[in-house]
Amino acid sequence: MIYKVEESLAGFRLDKALSSILEGKSRSYCLKLIEQQKVKVNQKWEKAAYLLKIGDSIEYELLEEQNLSIEAKNLNLEIVYEDEDVAVVNKPKGLVVHPACGNYDTTLVHGLLYELEDLSTINGIIRPGIVHRIDKDTSGLLMIAKNDKASLSLTEQLKNHSCKRKYIALVYGTIQEDKGKIHAPIARDPKDRKKMAVVKDGKDAITHFKVLKRYKGFTLIECELETGRTHQIRVHLSYIGHPLVGDKVYGRRKVIGEDGQFLHAKVIGFRSPSTDKWLEFDSLLPSYFTDFLNTLEEI
Repeated sequence: MIYKVEESLAGFRLDKALSSILEGKSRSYCLKLIEQQKVKVNQKWEKAAYLLKIGDSIEYELLEEQNLSIEAKNLNLEIVYEDEDVAVVNKPKGLVVHPACGNYDTTLVHGLLYELEDLSTINGIIRPGIVHRIDKDTSGLLMIAKNDKASLSLTEQLKNHSCKRKYIALVYGTIQEDKGKIHAPIARDPKDRKKMAVVKDGKDAITHFKVLKRYKGFTLIECELETGRTHQIRVHLSYIGHPLVGDKVYGRRKVIGEDGQFLHAKVIGFRSPSTDKWLEFDSLLPSYFTDFLNTLEEI
């Protein structure tokens, strides 16, 4: 894969820039790529400390994934739609989307292998059918590609922002505006590489929100993603001073209710890879969410 350096990354060390380009990859992973000579700048091997210039061409290949044999598991997944190209699944909170360091045994992928006969192989053995993700502790709807044609189509729709993705979120505090737009760039937190943050030279990120209901000390909102950066809603809401209830990473340390943030991917819409027909799906809030809202009604 090849990446052309733009102004936002000019002057950055190669390893730091690479961790920004490869969303979800740590700086140590990027260092390993450079050390194993899997990264070239302008067709030459460069050290991690190389300072990038505008127009530099970074060519890289990822490390080979761990040789895994993923077995199908019956996780009683809720498949809300399926045709020859795509499926839509309602992921429960607490389930990781695909195998990764620390969790190779029970993920959404294991359940998809049990529920669906076909899954796209374009993203490798540990991410069959996966074209986008939601966090472990976020519940809600995900698009699944059943073949490579569908995977390419859905990925392109995500890239050009033509998919519809609406989330329901419960945040701390009272949001005064009835609706708004958060436009703030996101990248790895320079102070904590395990987190994302609003960073001046980060990737463009836009979240639209609309207030659904105000409670004493809390606000229920609908968020619609225009872009899809890692932890985008969580970072943006924390940035405006209204972090998600239950979010230990970007919110308050003391968690109210069950562990995990109160965030649900409620609506998803996209065009069929075969017919170009618009498909849109809605889902109910899970019981943990509605139960907590009911307690707020009594305050």
